[in-house]
Amino acid sequence: MGGLAVLASVVVFLVPFAFIVTTALMDSQQAGEFALAWPRNLQFVENLTTVLQARDYILVIAFINSTVLTVVSVTALVVLGAMVAFVLQRRKSRLTGLVNFLVLAGLIMPPAVVPTIWVLQKLGLFGGMPGLILVEIAYGLSFTILLFRAFLGTVPRELDEAAILDGAGPFRLFFRVILPLLRPVTVTIIVVQSVNIFNDFTNPLYFAPGDANATVQLTLFNFQSQNLTSYNLLFMDILLITIPPLIMYLFFNRQIVAGMTSGAVKG
Repeated sequence: MGGLAVLASVVVFLVPFAFIVTTALMDSQQAGEFALAWPRNLQFVENLTTVLQARDYILVIAFINSTVLTVVSVTALVVLGAMVAFVLQRRKSRLTGLVNFLVLAGLIMPPAVVPTIWVLQKLGLFGGMPGLILVEIAYGLSFTILLFRAFLGTVPRELDEAAILDGAGPFRLFFRVILPLLRPVTVTIIVVQSVNIFNDFTNPLYFAPGDANATVQLTLFNFQSQNLTSYNLLFMDILLITIPPLIMYLFFNRQIVAGMTSGAVKG
């Protein structure tokens, strides 16, 4: 079974990635053959330069937009998600059940595109980066709260009581005592949500149209329509977009597993 799993991983993940890399290095004629083969004429620099300069450096602008969108959204998700989870885990009240229901509803119910656009238009946030950031935060908050809350169940309440006896207020208790203890699950959330938001295609397409707000996935869509026969340029674009999430996963894959399983010890 282990050998079959390794073979399946090679077929499903490594073969397509090898196809992307080799095609991105080919000239346009060989790339048009659409076959997995070693490039006869290496054109890495030429293809990279052409892709970066396409449409007035739209890919560079898109990388900046995606970075801003990812960093701001994930930062807000970590802070808000941890604070909400801390209150839900530590302070039980009659509203706790209702809030838990709303959190689960946000995780299960599919997003409503048209009503969300209507709300953003009424708030004057449609078609801009601030509105798109709010959408990403709203869609990712339920998953973040559930992970933080599961992990907080493993943190002893005696730590809260000791900090309060030492004179710590609510904010000092949270930021100085509780938040540092959440490091494993925080790393997991940062990596998972960063990859999810950076690779998001539908939300930027619906809620932030226009070249000024273009993200990396939207440049891939536009690049494909404009360079339909230049597969070497298209796959170079795909390769550039794939590298950042791949590097993040390679460096933090152990922390992802640790954070996902640590909250399962005690719910």
